[in-house]
Amino acid sequence: MTDLTTIAFDIETTGFETDDELTVVGFDSAVSSRVFLNTDGTTPPAALAARLNDTLETPVQLSLHDSEQELLNELATFITSTLTQRDAKLVAYNGERWNGGFDLPFLRTRLCMHGLEWPFGTLPYVDVMDVFETRFNTSEDTLSGVYEELIGTGLNELDPFTDSSEAVTAWEEGAYEPLIIHNVADIQRTRALMELAEQYCSKSDFSMKSLDPIA
Repeated sequence: MTDLTTIAFDIETTGFETDDELTVVGFDSAVSSRVFLNTDGTTPPAALAARLNDTLETPVQLSLHDSEQELLNELATFITSTLTQRDAKLVAYNGERWNGGFDLPFLRTRLCMHGLEWPFGTLPYVDVMDVFETRFNTSEDTLSGVYEELIGTGLNELDPFTDSSEAVTAWEEGAYEPLIIHNVADIQRTRALMELAEQYCSKSDFSMKSLDPIA
């Protein structure tokens, strides 16, 4: 499993209901982050990408999309042309677990609503939350809490938000810079925790599944 490159993944949304939408989708590798932003037809600051790359220690490739439909189209192209062509595993924190999760179920619904195919193909998937619940002694269960207990405050200090609800407000107000920094902090924390778990846990401790649909 350690032979597969870890690609951490996280989404931001307008809420949790069926008709809520994606606002940000982010992926992180050891080299850089790839972020998709739904601007909902608004015009973000011209220097947004430059400011992000001045603030963050690792490069961020940012693309802007006028609608959720456009974001999902570009997301599907990126996944099928880039991610599924690599020896990589997709990793999330509470992205999809045997008893729930958020990111992948939300994505399925939104792709279905737009009549788009599931793009993840044969990518293997690991939910890192399961490992830390069962193989580490922690008092926290949130991504930022577990990260701080076991790794430190570094990426938590980068994150401008203390609660996920702030991401909704930021998008509604067009405050895209802190919103994207929050997403990048999440995907980088997720990747850091996965790398930590691989240092201390055996392969059998990880539940890896294929994201390839039956039909």
